[in-house]
Amino acid sequence: MKIKDKIIWITGASSGIGEALSILAVSSGARVILSARSVTRLETLKKQLEAISPGSSSVVPLDVTKPEEINKAVDTVTGQFERIDILINNAGISQRSLAIETPVEVDRMIMEADFFGAVTLTKALLPFMIRQGGGHLVTISSMTGLYGFPMRSGYSAAKHALRGFFETVALELWNQHIRVTLVYPGRVRTDISINSLTKDGKKYNLMDPGQARGIPAKICAKRIIKAVEKNKKELMMGTGETFLYYMKKYIPPVFYLIARRTSPT
Repeated sequence: MKIKDKIIWITGASSGIGEALSILAVSSGARVILSARSVTRLETLKKQLEAISPGSSSVVPLDVTKPEEINKAVDTVTGQFERIDILINNAGISQRSLAIETPVEVDRMIMEADFFGAVTLTKALLPFMIRQGGGHLVTISSMTGLYGFPMRSGYSAAKHALRGFFETVALELWNQHIRVTLVYPGRVRTDISINSLTKDGKKYNLMDPGQARGIPAKICAKRIIKAVEKNKKELMMGTGETFLYYMKKYIPPVFYLIARRTSPT
């Protein structure tokens, strides 16, 4: 399935992976619905996309931590578009704090943004997708959704939860032609560390050296689109990150030894 002529709804579209996905999708002939909290950044991106392909993008502001906004956004989108071929759940926030120092309120903030936001939007849109004859759900998790990692306790928990939910949806709705792709990126060169939450629930405001050395968001987006077009159920990206995954799977003691010594920033 090529994405040309498909209608793709992307959350967290105003920066990073979401922005790169939006640009690549439009460049590939798709139409995109751009959602994020920052209307200003979305409008700036829309202008860029319109220069590539006039009429290719729409802006639907959305804070995925607010269920009332999700329901309103779904009503708007389903009222304006005859179909939604692909939903990319990309919105979320990371963490830079030790579990023992982080109040549960901060864990809840992360869980609302990274897990419940994607789940609530998906549940609200699924009946429409089923009525139209099917659709493709793409959820951006993280390699820390496959194993724990220092200073990511709440983030890792939310990303682990995404796997359980969306794998189940894929099994339950296969006969309804609902397809699911779970994406597990390692470090990608975005502002995710800058926007991460500290133990106080405030922005970290620092670019991790490891994040700065991550793969470019454009490369990440290309791999995601290719995986969607091939209807892959999972996509893992990274070098050291995927190595840790296989160590965890096959030689757990080595995983724990390396993960304890790996810099979390």
